[in-house]
Amino acid sequence: YSPQTCSSWKSKSCSSSALSSSAISSNEDLLPGIASIDEANDVISQQMLALRQTPYFRLFCVDILASCEYMPQELFECYSETCEVYPVDDEEVPSAIRDVDYREQEFELDGWARWDMPSNDYYDTEEFPEGYTGYDGSEIWNFIHNKICFEGYGYNDDHWKADFNKAVSGVHSVVSAQVARGIGDKIASGEEFTAEEVWRDPKAEFDRRLSQNGETPMAMENLYFAYMLFLSAAAKAKDKLMADCQSGKIDSEASAVLQGFLNLPILSDPSVEVAAKKLHDHALESSNNLWEARMRTRDLLRVMNCVQCNKCRLHGKVAMMGLSTALQIHLGRNGEGEDPSRIHRVELAALVSTVYKLSQAVD
Repeated sequence: YSPQTCSSWKSKSCSSSALSSSAISSNEDLLPGIASIDEANDVISQQMLALRQTPYFRLFCVDILASCEYMPQELFECYSETCEVYPVDDEEVPSAIRDVDYREQEFELDGWARWDMPSNDYYDTEEFPEGYTGYDGSEIWNFIHNKICFEGYGYNDDHWKADFNKAVSGVHSVVSAQVARGIGDKIASGEEFTAEEVWRDPKAEFDRRLSQNGETPMAMENLYFAYMLFLSAAAKAKDKLMADCQSGKIDSEASAVLQGFLNLPILSDPSVEVAAKKLHDHALESSNNLWEARMRTRDLLRVMNCVQCNKCRLHGKVAMMGLSTALQIHLGRNGEGEDPSRIHRVELAALVSTVYKLSQAVD
């Protein structure tokens, strides 16, 4: 397992959709699932984009000023508008969302994640979308890969700890794709780079960070591995999501789109379920040690407080909560999975929001 840094770009020469499945992965078990995702991704992306317009899936109560507890840092203030986020006006947050987030907030000593305490500060991921800010998060990612992920497990090891590392790397690949796409967009718009921005060539960044000849040769395969885990988790959470639609927690506009997504054949495609099955089977072989995974997902969420770009921090928290939710659904306490009816609003919103991020990353 090797650490990775961040970026990717949508173009014919350097996007995952332009690559054949075999160019992305040499793992024959994953190839059919990769092909299925590529075929369905446009529809998934369109539906996720529509869901991002709705309050349930775009509003998150986040402690954006929380202190870093994992490493000494020099104070870095990102004064660029691309880094900053602001809470929405109170009246823009539906009272139903505030109420359910407050009721569902609970402390679980050995839980999969600990989201920030409810407050009046909600942030809108649609108003402040993910993208290139110029912020260098390599210190945080190096900490994650070297301190939080499991050491001593090779990429092809048949163990859930290796699967965990792949999933984390897949989320990193999402950030990589966002960054390099943003560099390409900045060039296309004619916007000038600042003197501090050293990443200016999206093709070079894709090759360095995401290609098989780059710093992390398995970055693209890990991206698809994570995508498969998230899609399978969403499928398992279908009943819970539908129940929230019927109860009115999810508004009627979002419900219509969500039902279309949950009924997509890709969510029940056996080739896409391969990643979750591998994780499940591996976990059952050492289910007594799954507390180590729960401890790490809590740390993954909290280490986002060390990110010194507020927009990056917001989206990093959402993505890590999405990852912890996917792992929670697949593994639960003993490897057999969690009852999705126990999953909270913010967890479901983060799960679906990260499916959107994944769909954009492979676009």
